[in-house]
Amino acid sequence: MTITQLYEPLDLAPRSMPLLVGLVLLETDHTTELEFARHMPHDFVGTHANRVTYVNPSTPENLRATMPLLRKGAEMILPGADLDVIYYGCTSASIVIGDDVVKNELLAAKPGATVITPTIAAFEACQHLAVHKLAVLTPYLPETSAPLQPYFEQAGFEVVNHVCLGMADDREMARLSSDTLIRAAVMADVPDADALFISCTALRSLEVAGQIETAIGKPVITSNQAAVWMTLRSLGLGHPGRNHCRLFDSLSRSEKSLLGNRTMSK
Repeated sequence: MTITQLYEPLDLAPRSMPLLVGLVLLETDHTTELEFARHMPHDFVGTHANRVTYVNPSTPENLRATMPLLRKGAEMILPGADLDVIYYGCTSASIVIGDDVVKNELLAAKPGATVITPTIAAFEACQHLAVHKLAVLTPYLPETSAPLQPYFEQAGFEVVNHVCLGMADDREMARLSSDTLIRAAVMADVPDADALFISCTALRSLEVAGQIETAIGKPVITSNQAAVWMTLRSLGLGHPGRNHCRLFDSLSRSEKSLLGNRTMSK
């Protein structure tokens, strides 16, 4: 059989999707890719992930060792394509490396993208919700949790209580049950706190943030929740339609905002 090649004009859209989000993740991350997939409008946002080498335990030294891998990890997300947002999905690594360093590495690979880290997003969420005093819950070892407090305080926030669970392996952090997370969060809260921050992108705390807010009567900010919220805001999009919490509920629910008046023309 002869194959006939058509010579009709072929129309190409400027991009494969109207909006493109890149995730640079630890190779051991079981949570972040799923949480972004659940909260982005699939017909409008393409979410693409790449992973960098990481070795447990989650110590400051091992987390800091991911820094030289970030630029290449970002470059390999849709090579040659511009991204609207790029997210480095590790809170404790962002702290020990520093957000400015992470931002420079990612922008070297994807210039023009909005760079988000869990800490950049958490600071933005705190400002948005008028939060100044924080109770903090982390799953980390004490030595991994320790740099968080001065990092937040340098950004202008007061940590009034700081609790960690003493875990070393992020794969096990991802397996903590919802009941465990809720109980630990309630125990970490104190009356002086304006809000509770739950650190770590491995924790599936986004899914229970609303329940924790009901239990403690104040806002709950989690690493991936803040990042999803900041991504949606950056893209001009609205409420993701699931996991009601004070941060997500501050986003518009209108059809217009969900599409952000954007087209494939970008």
